[in-house]
Amino acid sequence: FMYHSCTSASPSINGTWSPTNEMEETRPLQSDEQPSCDHRRGRTRKPTLDDLRREIQMDEHVVSLEELFTRLEVDPECGLSNDQVHFRQRRDGPNVITPPRQLPEFLKFLKNLVGGFALLLWAAAIMSLVAYGIQQATVDGGDQSNLFLGIILVALVLVTGMFTYYQEAKSERIMKSFLKMTPENTKVLREGGHRDVRVDSLVVGDIVEIEYGNRIPADIRLIKCSGFKVDNSSLTGESEPQSRNAHSSNPNPLESKNMAFFSTDAVEGTCTGVVVRTGDHTAMGRIARLTGIIKGEKTPLSVEIEHFVRLITIFAVGIGVIFFVISIFFGYNWFSAVIFLIGIITANVPEGLLPTLTVCLTLTAQRMKAKNCLVRKLEA
Repeated sequence: FMYHSCTSASPSINGTWSPTNEMEETRPLQSDEQPSCDHRRGRTRKPTLDDLRREIQMDEHVVSLEELFTRLEVDPECGLSNDQVHFRQRRDGPNVITPPRQLPEFLKFLKNLVGGFALLLWAAAIMSLVAYGIQQATVDGGDQSNLFLGIILVALVLVTGMFTYYQEAKSERIMKSFLKMTPENTKVLREGGHRDVRVDSLVVGDIVEIEYGNRIPADIRLIKCSGFKVDNSSLTGESEPQSRNAHSSNPNPLESKNMAFFSTDAVEGTCTGVVVRTGDHTAMGRIARLTGIIKGEKTPLSVEIEHFVRLITIFAVGIGVIFFVISIFFGYNWFSAVIFLIGIITANVPEGLLPTLTVCLTLTAQRMKAKNCLVRKLEA
């Protein structure tokens, strides 16, 4: 076994290293990374939910440190060379988690205007305006109450929609501010010297030094520790700090004491480790991809609201049709019967329910915020 010198590149199989040699070699997939291309069809294959539900497939926590250093082509006394770092940055990309695709803001606003109970209010407003138009066409100086009702309903939907959008946008801004909690710089060993580098420039094989109070900048295999403990609550849910050392203790990497994971916190001691996973290939990156794949399910409250809207719609239309038939039977003209039909349907729509529900949910979200629980969507 041979380490490379601080002034030379790391050895390859034939004893010399160059970016060309490393480029020509087939690199192992990080973690349980799936091949990104379907060679039979020449198209990129997206990871499925089953792919990401599997346990992390990695052995960096169980192999010996000497074997790991050989695999990563790094000297633990000198670190990577600049050529290696530049090549791996081009190969693997920056050490950041790719954010999920977001809906444009105007679509989020439109969803609040036409979603759930708001659709029923829009229908009632349109029918009120139609009734007003029919009255104006058939009766000179007809009643304007339907016009006022339609305008009020439209204003009601717009105000409650804007209010809901504002509350959810404020929660979204708070969630985005959590991204700033990611450390910007970390101490790394490269070409025999210690230096501070940006976290997003880390690559697989970098030797990093972590102190208490730091956030772990990538998934790392620990080389040496001194009373080192980490807070894994953001990853595994464990509330107590977990002690770490340089010895493998479990086949599951998430349970092994010689691993520390991206975005967890060092709460005690110091350690030196080697980066084995970066960016989307980290354990936290897998969770981010998993949440991006899962389709948003309807909340129990939204299901109940949809059920209520269906019942109200069926009841209002049914009653309206019955009275429309009765009006025709008793000799009312067709225009009067239609006005009566629209009036019955509109009268059965609880116009005050939407603002009442929005205010109640907003107050509940404010109380939960006071208890350090952030509500992203009011219907949740």
